[in-house]
Amino acid sequence: MNMQNCILCPRNCHADRTKQYGFCHASSEVEVALVSLHKWEEPCLSGKNGAGTVFFSHCSMKCIFCQNHEISTEGKGLKVSIERLAEIFLEQQQRKAHCLELVTPTHYVPQIIKALNIAKQNGLNIPVVYNCSGYEKVETLHALRGYIDVFLPDFKYFYSETAKEYSNAPDYPEVAKKVIDKMYELVGKPVFKDDIMQKGVIIRHLILPWQYKESMQIVKYIWETYHDDVYLSLMNQYTPMYKALSHPKLKRKLTTFEYNKVVDFASDLGFTNCYIQQGKTATKDFVPDFNGENVL
Repeated sequence: MNMQNCILCPRNCHADRTKQYGFCHASSEVEVALVSLHKWEEPCLSGKNGAGTVFFSHCSMKCIFCQNHEISTEGKGLKVSIERLAEIFLEQQQRKAHCLELVTPTHYVPQIIKALNIAKQNGLNIPVVYNCSGYEKVETLHALRGYIDVFLPDFKYFYSETAKEYSNAPDYPEVAKKVIDKMYELVGKPVFKDDIMQKGVIIRHLILPWQYKESMQIVKYIWETYHDDVYLSLMNQYTPMYKALSHPKLKRKLTTFEYNKVVDFASDLGFTNCYIQQGKTATKDFVPDFNGENVL
């Protein structure tokens, strides 16, 4: 995990991040765009007070439909030291967050581990959540053993053609399968305390327009591999943004028919540990304002 020869993610840039940028466009210094109490995550993370989200700048995926493109692609954010990052973690606990949720953390894993060590030495004891795209390296995840309590990966695509078209990552499906296996190995079956998840894996899947049959393949794979030993979160909040606005397949919202087909399929398979979204979630109102709040 060397910043001078970065291979933290499957892009394997080998960039010297002290001098240049790799695919994610992150330097060796941590950048954070927003520190907030997020009340719209899965109920077992948000609880009553909210999840203690820390939104990191930059991303190794750069999906053409990203709702957080301001920070993932455009790099909006503020530089913080490792010591300040540890303080941020503790401040989220002081705000009564039910968990510390690290959002898009992959490219800062070495710095996060150092900050978690400092924070834990100073009393951090709420569950730590790793919210990521699912495009990870097993070796990077292994380094997080003992640091992460809940893994919250996406499982975006089942077919390499879709992954290539939307994220320029044709290896994504096979990578995600291995990654989720590793996550499950690291934290095991779900464990709860007062309705808040303390350990476990929650797999998110955002259903995209025209792709509901591919979504059903993902749901089938998760059920056949893990059954109810992981949680599934089926999301209907797709909102055309960024490059998706001009993409022929992505420039419209998801239909109720498409979403319900996937939800019904999951139910028919036998899923009981499954979160679904109801109401009008496909709106820009749910995109955070990345204004640097609570960062400095």
